[in-house]
Amino acid sequence: MDLTCHQDRSYANDPAVPDFDDTAPIAVMDGACVLCTTGARMIDRFDKKGSIRICPTNTELGQALLRHFGFDPDDPESWLLLVKGRAYSSMDAWIRVARLVGGLGHAAIVLRVLPRPVQDWLYRRVARNRYAMFGRTDMCAIAKPSLTARLIG
Repeated sequence: MDLTCHQDRSYANDPAVPDFDDTAPIAVMDGACVLCTTGARMIDRFDKKGSIRICPTNTELGQALLRHFGFDPDDPESWLLLVKGRAYSSMDAWIRVARLVGGLGHAAIVLRVLPRPVQDWLYRRVARNRYAMFGRTDMCAIAKPSLTARLIG
């Protein structure tokens, strides 16, 4: 699903989406997936500006945003990135987060050479099998204060 066609901040007019501060990028991700939790910790470690915030999908805000953009909050493919009011999903969102983090994250740009259907296929395969491949955890368990400060929702 290509979400880049949505109007900027379309969620602001949706009464089902709670008000929130969207002045910085927000990654909406699964807080129980080891892969997503590792991603959240990598964001915390390498985002030197501290600008990317994280909204777990199991929060009221996370679920409302996913529903607004046509995702099922229980679907393992449900992953969003909001930047300046615009939503991105799938491998596109992941690559954008890597670029926002900077440093070695810029290496993710090589994934752009893959055709979009291949990117989506790869993302879906990993997303659908992430618990079997990586297991489960709790994003908030033993989280550093800097990571806890990034959490919204």
